Amino acid sequence: MLSLELPAVMGVLNVTPDSFSDGGQFNDPERATARALQMVAEGAQIIDVGGESTRPGAEPVSIAEELTRTIPVIEAIRARCDIAISIDTSTPEVMHAAAEAGASLINDVRALRRPGALEAAAKSGLPVCLMHMQGEPANMQDNPRYDDLLADIRAFFLERMEQCAGAGISEERVLLDPGFGFGKTPEQNLLLINRLAEFAALGRPLLVGLSRKSTIGKIVGAASDRLFGSVAGAVVATINGASILRVHDVAATVEALKVVTAIDRERVRDA
Repeated sequence: MLSLELPAVMGVLNVTPDSFSDGGQFNDPERATARALQMVAEGAQIIDVGGESTRPGAEPVSIAEELTRTIPVIEAIRARCDIAISIDTSTPEVMHAAAEAGASLINDVRALRRPGALEAAAKSGLPVCLMHMQGEPANMQDNPRYDDLLADIRAFFLERMEQCAGAGISEERVLLDPGFGFGKTPEQNLLLINRLAEFAALGRPLLVGLSRKSTIGKIVGAASDRLFGSVAGAVVATINGASILRVHDVAATVEALKVVTAIDRERVRDA
């Protein structure tokens, strides 16, 4: 169900009242399901369902609340179509329930560091995406600092992959996300985009989420809706090695990636 043969578009579906870009728009299950089906029609290959906001300054929600927000939506989407569904969570109980409801991927901004998360992910049998984040959403943007940004993130990935292997999660089930905007300055985010190949060298698919983030806003200006800037970032990320683009604007990104893929295929034929 989850194929990464070509750059894949992951549509963001935040079923929360307070996410940074679309909070409150889809926290009703019927609206959320309709939005998911719209993104599928636009070409999304994965729908990423999240019930806990991880915007800068966000506080955790209860397990019961996260379950109430996400599981009915996953069940409704699964009943309507065979799209790959990602559960955006750090909570072991939600991982388990989402897997039972038909999720295809665990996407964890905390890289399975919450107590019990490694075990829950291993038991699910699902692929997992390990994201790098310095600190927690409540404080991650206070003053992010690194001895060596690229080396620190690479070391984090290697440590988390080792922990996964020890828990019974094979390397083939692991994806990596450098965590744009999660404990990074705008300058650090741009560096990460330019140096994605250093993480791709670890041999695992890369997930990149730049869509509508503040770094895009700082470049294009406060008045922009960040659509064109986000698509440009997605294109560059793909060229630099990203396998999955996590986006809000599915149709525009899918169209842009079709052009990138067509040009790349022509280059390969001419080689």
